[in-house]
Amino acid sequence: MTQYQKHCALPGRLVMVGFGSIGQGVLPLILRHIEIKPQNITIVTADERGHGEADYFGIKFVKDPLTRENYRSILEPLLGKGDFLLNLSVDVSSVSLVELCAEKGALYLDTCIEPWPGGYTDPSLTPSQRSNYALRETALAMREKLGTSAPTAVLTHGANPGLVSHFVKAAMLNIAEDTGREVAVPGDRAGWANLAQELGVKVIHVAERDTQISSVPKRRGEFVNTWSIDGFISEGCQPAELGWGTHEATFPPDGIRHDFGTQAGIILNRPGVTQRVRTWTPMEGPFHGFLITHSEALSIPDYLTVRDDAGNAIYRPTCHYAYHPCDDAVKSIHEFAGKNYVQQETQRLLMKEIIEGVDELGVLLAGHEKGAYWYGSQLSCAEARELVEFNSATSLQVTVAALSGMIWAIENPDRGIVEADEMDFQRCLDICMPYLGPVVGAYTDWTPLEGRNKLFPEDVDMSDPWQFKNIRVV
Repeated sequence: MTQYQKHCALPGRLVMVGFGSIGQGVLPLILRHIEIKPQNITIVTADERGHGEADYFGIKFVKDPLTRENYRSILEPLLGKGDFLLNLSVDVSSVSLVELCAEKGALYLDTCIEPWPGGYTDPSLTPSQRSNYALRETALAMREKLGTSAPTAVLTHGANPGLVSHFVKAAMLNIAEDTGREVAVPGDRAGWANLAQELGVKVIHVAERDTQISSVPKRRGEFVNTWSIDGFISEGCQPAELGWGTHEATFPPDGIRHDFGTQAGIILNRPGVTQRVRTWTPMEGPFHGFLITHSEALSIPDYLTVRDDAGNAIYRPTCHYAYHPCDDAVKSIHEFAGKNYVQQETQRLLMKEIIEGVDELGVLLAGHEKGAYWYGSQLSCAEARELVEFNSATSLQVTVAALSGMIWAIENPDRGIVEADEMDFQRCLDICMPYLGPVVGAYTDWTPLEGRNKLFPEDVDMSDPWQFKNIRVV
């Protein structure tokens, strides 16, 4: 029997809220690498998904959907000082759970900042109010209320957001070395921001291409995906949004600035599933990805902002997700959008049906003196299955990142609310690396101007390929 390293011990209880594909995939990793007794784990979830997997590991399974009205009465008896709440749910307010954990002295981690039902699609809210920018600002505003020494609450630490923030730091150090700079690993936020400015990074894409295919093709009236369908639809219906860089010369005609918060990001007045952008990964080459809203598109540029003495931003990279899901998911999105965002009656989460493919997930840093550099994971489904049961390539990149965030929180239990950008990137990467398949870095001379203006005239900025107007597909 393989002996796995126990990175830490959790002497208290673990409550897992939500038990879809990510919950099912992370549970064996938790039991493998954290010292905890199965009888000290409770799953609280809204439906029967994963009940058999919970029974397989001897974990208590409670089917009881959390609502505004009942979440305290259900969770309070399960949480106390030194316990851990792992939130992998949808339609459960992250802010409410963070506040409850702080009151009870429990640690917390989620992979996405979620609102209560309707928060993403409430027509009475402005696009700005139902954006990830607004959700993040609300969550971060609790720092002052709870204090910096409150029980650690790690916000948005899956693959992306989460792991990709650590990829960005590793990528910057690689670029610095490859451009002949002798750079010590920065020890604080200002050091990382100054390094990004010195390198000349204008753009950071979270560039992902999922090539996994199923033995059962998508059928009409069915939404197929390799990870949470509810989660994908929720974020796809939010406004497309991105971190807005200081090098940008042209503001989008449908762009909206926020009238509150850090001003690190903007939104486009359209849902993310309808907006594509040009990007690049080593295996795929150039492709069009969807500009789906994600917290890392805001936290990374915010973290890397350099300000003058008056507080004005003098450097910030543009940052956004550029996501090409599996081909069946693209067909599903096309059908979903064509039905005016009415969800298909049937959902199918791909797992056992996947017969081949890779989830190539990384960060593309561009605009520096070597052009563009991609750094990330090229994990195949076959390797993921060999590594950990109940996982695909897509889920394992998320689940191992959630594991690393849990371990970091247990090792740093009194840090208050934190984002991935503020954590020890090397510690998290060390935990994740054995589960990410090939982790590679690759330079490219590709730019979004490649092949433009050949067949049709286009409005492009030839003076700077890394302007968003060149990257956006219109």
